[in-house]
Amino acid sequence: MKAVVEVIALTVIYSLESFFPLFRGRKGRVQHAAHNLSLGIINVIVVSALFSSLLALDAAWTQERSLGLLALFPLPFWFETLGVFVLFDFWMYVFHRANHQVPFLWRFHRTHHSDTQVDVTTALRFHTGEIIVSSLFKLMLIPFFGMTLGQLLLYETCLQPVILFHHSNVAFPEKWDRWMRLVIV
Repeated sequence: MKAVVEVIALTVIYSLESFFPLFRGRKGRVQHAAHNLSLGIINVIVVSALFSSLLALDAAWTQERSLGLLALFPLPFWFETLGVFVLFDFWMYVFHRANHQVPFLWRFHRTHHSDTQVDVTTALRFHTGEIIVSSLFKLMLIPFFGMTLGQLLLYETCLQPVILFHHSNVAFPEKWDRWMRLVIV
C-alpha cells in the first residue's frame, strides 16, 4: 500500500510539474529524474533487504512485551496512533536538524541538498548511508515509543506524499498557496 501511494503521488506531482512548473525552461528533466529515481530505487532495495524483516520483528517483539511510552498510558488505539504519529514526526524533525548540524550525518545528507534542480524526484535523492542510519534509529524508536508496525507504515504512507509535495516544482495560484500553508508547513 505504501509503495502504491508513493508511486501515485510521484506520478501526479511529476505530471503537475510538467504542466504548471514554478521554474520553467529546465533542461534534461528526464535524465535528472532518472538519476534521482535510481538512488531512490537503490535505497528501497537496501531497506527491503536489510531492514524490512527486522522492523517487523522489532514491532512484534515490542507488542509482545508491551514496551514503550504508549504502554505506560493505556489509551484507545486511535488516540495512541495519533500520539505516536506526533511523537515520530517530532523525532523526524530532530533527526533532520541533526543531519544538518552533525558533520558525520551531513556527509550523507548533503547528497540530498546537492541537487541543482529541485523537483519532486529530489525527495528520493538520499545517500544510502543516511537511509541505513535512519533505519537503525527506527529500530530503536519502535520499542521506545511502543509503536506497532501498522502505525509506522501509516506514518510513512502519510509522510511520503508530503515530502514529495514539499520538493515539487509546481506553481500554485497565490490564493491556493495561502490556504495550503494553513495545513502543510
